[in-house]
Amino acid sequence: MTPNSPSASAPSRRSFLASTAVAAAAVAGGMPLLAACGGSTDSGEGTTSGKSAEKLLPTFAARSIVTPDIASKNGSCAGYTAKVDLDKLATSVPKKLGTGAEVTIMAPFWGPPPKTDCAYYTALNEASGVKVTWKNQDGNTYGEKIGAVLASSSLPDVMIVPGWELSGKIPSALVAKMMDLGPYLAGDKAKAYPNLAAMPTDAWRRGIFGGKLRGIPYPYSYLPNIAPFYRKDLFEKKGYSVPTSAQEFFDLAKEMTDKKAGVYGCDDMKWSAFNFFGSLGGSEKALGWKLEGDKLVKRLETDEYLEALEWTRKLFAAGVVHPDAKAQTGDGFLRFTSGKVMMCNGDIAYWYGKTAEMQGSKTYPDFEMAAMDIFGAEGGDPTLYAGTPANVWAFVRKDASKEVVRNVLAAANYSAAPVGTKEHMLAYYGKEGVHFTITDGVPKKTEKGNAQALNSWQMLGGPAPFFAYPDLPDVTRGMIEWQQRMGAFVKKTPFYGMTIIEPSRYATLEDKFEELENDFVRGNKKLGDVQQAISDWKSQGGDKLRDWYKKLLDENGSAS
Repeated sequence: MTPNSPSASAPSRRSFLASTAVAAAAVAGGMPLLAACGGSTDSGEGTTSGKSAEKLLPTFAARSIVTPDIASKNGSCAGYTAKVDLDKLATSVPKKLGTGAEVTIMAPFWGPPPKTDCAYYTALNEASGVKVTWKNQDGNTYGEKIGAVLASSSLPDVMIVPGWELSGKIPSALVAKMMDLGPYLAGDKAKAYPNLAAMPTDAWRRGIFGGKLRGIPYPYSYLPNIAPFYRKDLFEKKGYSVPTSAQEFFDLAKEMTDKKAGVYGCDDMKWSAFNFFGSLGGSEKALGWKLEGDKLVKRLETDEYLEALEWTRKLFAAGVVHPDAKAQTGDGFLRFTSGKVMMCNGDIAYWYGKTAEMQGSKTYPDFEMAAMDIFGAEGGDPTLYAGTPANVWAFVRKDASKEVVRNVLAAANYSAAPVGTKEHMLAYYGKEGVHFTITDGVPKKTEKGNAQALNSWQMLGGPAPFFAYPDLPDVTRGMIEWQQRMGAFVKKTPFYGMTIIEPSRYATLEDKFEELENDFVRGNKKLGDVQQAISDWKSQGGDKLRDWYKKLLDENGSAS
């Protein structure tokens, strides 16, 4: 996990790990964290959209069990700031939907996995009526494990698959070996699982693989998840104004830099630069295309892409970026919280996580961070692009029995319970007195909670995107209001919300670009090297891939 280089547009492995790391840091410090803001039927290539997709999707049925303290707007997360009162938690699953059937689930896990009979898993099995056995695997090498398991003849009942692992033969194997859940969930059938029916339709659309509804999604906000942060406490102390253009940012970074004191204006700002200059997102391949007239144009071919890189290079060349960021060593957010850099960028979840971590700091007792609004490079409104509304799925093996399928859906329905319910509290925090305690309405995880009540159950399905931080309500509000303001400028590209599986022959076309970008902005490569790589991308398959996407667009229509 590298906090200064997650996706600029969509939840990726790095941004997921960023949120996971924030959670670990926050709960270890006693603070709570609830955040979620993830063709051919033979090969899986292509996509399904429009009226064809609508027939496959669950009918959306909103639930009004709990009203958020801050409503979602412009695609933002919903916000929950009220103190937790366990006696007043609502119930979203009044009757166990599980029948006690045994279900095995393979999922990624970062850190030592808990035992399958631990108190957390046992409590959720009892509450949901599903006897789940977790086959947790090392998240850092999970893609290799997925490939090996899919190539074998022995599959678990359920496989959790993150979008960043959809490479090589994995997508086609999922289509070949995973079940069509349409007979259980399409249309009004989903009403048998009310929490699943309340999941956003855009998230469900992302679960269509190979022309069938195969994946149970975990919903994300589609808004940009990378925020440009600044040290609000030090800005106010020193009288700095928050920049509103690329030039103002550059000038301020120069003014702030004091090399003798070891203080620098900023860390590596490449991912924010893409947003400042209106570049398309680069994590989800299909979202890296836009229409100019009748022609599809890839992000690599746009002026905005090169301008963002050249501006970032200018920051490095001016010596305003911390030397450790240039060397790609150390922790950018540690440099930020220790006052060595005044501005940085990272997943929006860090706003809460680092604020919670710095509570009681002796060096900076008045520590305060905030996210500056993303600006257009020349000042004024930015041009932002939507990310993906889901990027993690639960798949059920094709030959699973009806009883197993129904129990999987029962478990997913339990994990998708909204904030403010007993089910959500158990899935995210575990059992009171065992995994957490309550002090002044704020849950605090115990050592056992930090070890057990982590991301496995939560990846089975989730409610609409949310932030819920009762200990820091002002931070919660700040995060959501930032999302709401930025959401007003977000555009959806032609392939928004579609799960598109590219032909495997194009799978590695873009692999070298991130390393090349990092070398270029640090002055180790020339502009000509980047331009040559773009030319090579075109000749080595990019132009043919463009034709493939154009045919897909003509057949399915645009989402924008």
